[in-house]
Amino acid sequence: MLSEAAQPYFVIAATFLLFVFIYLNKIRASVGFLLTGLLFAVMGILHSKDLLIGFSNSSIASVVLLILITAGLRKNFNLAGMIDKLFPAQVSYKGFLARMMAKVAILSSIINNTPVVAIMTPYIISWGKRNKISPSKLLIPLSFATILGGMITQIGTSTTLVLQGFLESSDLPSIQPFDLFRIGGTVVIVGIAFFVLYGHRLLPDRQRAVADFRENIREFVVETHLSDRSKLVGKTILEAGLRNLKGVYLVEILRGDRVISPVEPEEIIQGGDSLFFAGDTSSIHDLVKSMEGLRLPKDKYQQENEAVRVIETVIAKTSPLIGRTVKTSGFRNRYDAAVVAIHRQGERLSGKIGNMTLLSGDLLLLYAGPNFTKNVNFFSDLHVVNQVEEFAKPSKQRSWALILTALISIGLAATGVYPLFLSLMVIFSVMAATKLISITDIKRTIDLDMLAILAFSLVLGRAMVVTKAGDLLAAGLLEVLQPIGPLAVLVGLFIITIVLTSFVTNVGAVSIAFPLALSISHQMGMDGTPLYLAIAYAASGAFLTPIGYQTNLMVFAPGGYTFSDFIKVGLPMTLIYMVVVITAICVLYHSCFF
Repeated sequence: MLSEAAQPYFVIAATFLLFVFIYLNKIRASVGFLLTGLLFAVMGILHSKDLLIGFSNSSIASVVLLILITAGLRKNFNLAGMIDKLFPAQVSYKGFLARMMAKVAILSSIINNTPVVAIMTPYIISWGKRNKISPSKLLIPLSFATILGGMITQIGTSTTLVLQGFLESSDLPSIQPFDLFRIGGTVVIVGIAFFVLYGHRLLPDRQRAVADFRENIREFVVETHLSDRSKLVGKTILEAGLRNLKGVYLVEILRGDRVISPVEPEEIIQGGDSLFFAGDTSSIHDLVKSMEGLRLPKDKYQQENEAVRVIETVIAKTSPLIGRTVKTSGFRNRYDAAVVAIHRQGERLSGKIGNMTLLSGDLLLLYAGPNFTKNVNFFSDLHVVNQVEEFAKPSKQRSWALILTALISIGLAATGVYPLFLSLMVIFSVMAATKLISITDIKRTIDLDMLAILAFSLVLGRAMVVTKAGDLLAAGLLEVLQPIGPLAVLVGLFIITIVLTSFVTNVGAVSIAFPLALSISHQMGMDGTPLYLAIAYAASGAFLTPIGYQTNLMVFAPGGYTFSDFIKVGLPMTLIYMVVVITAICVLYHSCFF
């Protein structure tokens, strides 16, 4: 057991190490939060009942309900088809950018951000292809629009609801929805204006970078196998006709443990060679059909007289595939699909695909079997980026029942007649009663990793409060910034939170920033609402890195982005975002700062 004097230092050190290990991918975030909370209980810092505070918190339960409701909507309603009708067929790039970001922001204010990006990504890539605009010019604005839109309402992002959970556990009044609407609406307008007027120039154009690669939007590497009886065996690359192919070219040959790259025209082909071809997805089927003796891994995905289903997917942040090789993950049996290419951080991985270790955010090029759509929807740990999900059309009676219930419930919650949790429970109950969501849907939608992070983040915050570790950190912050003025304190807290959210998670950032804000408000003898609003917006402002927020990670590989791309676009976006948010808070609560 630790002495009371040592406890705050222990909590600070343990929390710091936790976020370092999460950032370095040394431990899963959910496991790290769980073990840290358990450590605090074992060391006598917290009571065992404190480990359960997150599971009885209505705001955390509201996050889970929102995810389940969104899953039901995705399953039963053609959201992608509805979105497709929102945009005119012919529109300029800037016009599309403005319309897309505005409508995505509105959608993200009422639906969880992750499915919004999952739904929109295939459509936006398709629009870009039709208009000869690279996905890299479109997908960061998509992700940023969902982040901005999520801050318009209480239900738009988990960040606000987790903060409400902290306020609830500390017996403090909740943030008012109208305050969120005024500040959130302002940052959406300014964010869209930034991209339309200037930010689009900062976006990379990966299409130009590969223009001489036969105008392919993205380069892939496809593994094919050459049989011993092929007529190509014994011929040179040139004699076999493997030079100057349409839409693809031979990148390397894997012969046993030897990698041959670049491949010279005089290289003699041998039976059993694995030939890796680079090209875009539209050329892959033609390649396999035209090259005699070539086949894809396990021919089950290329049936005679049947087009190969080429699917692009991104590995979700909490997928169990992470850290496992393609071979040991049982990928084929799990999804009824074969991995034929992997892209990571804008570059393709070379070598034997079966031995490659999978990481979150990897872009996988798949050949899909007939059960792929059903399997990927069941496991929900891959984001499909070039195919719209299938959905079951509900009856008109069930649709109207759900719409009417949702409107009434949201109206009652907005006016304060009922709390948000109760309103969401009513909507979820109607969906369950009308069979718009089933027990099977619930089982596969609930993300245990996410639930653990949400619940145990409150445990970390609780430890910071009861040990007065938050007071200790707040005192140091105030000692430096208070002489400059209250505004400097607000800015300092905002910067600390936005740095945390850029490299760890939004929930982790809130769990650290809330005890600081609480302690600062007590020590300065002021209303803490401006500080709580500041950390809410800062924790959601993950514009600097692709790893800070799930939607950034989802567009990272499909857009062919690098870390520097996010910094180049995200830094000015973050500065503008900070100025707008802090200015809005100062206007709303001018008595605190001027």
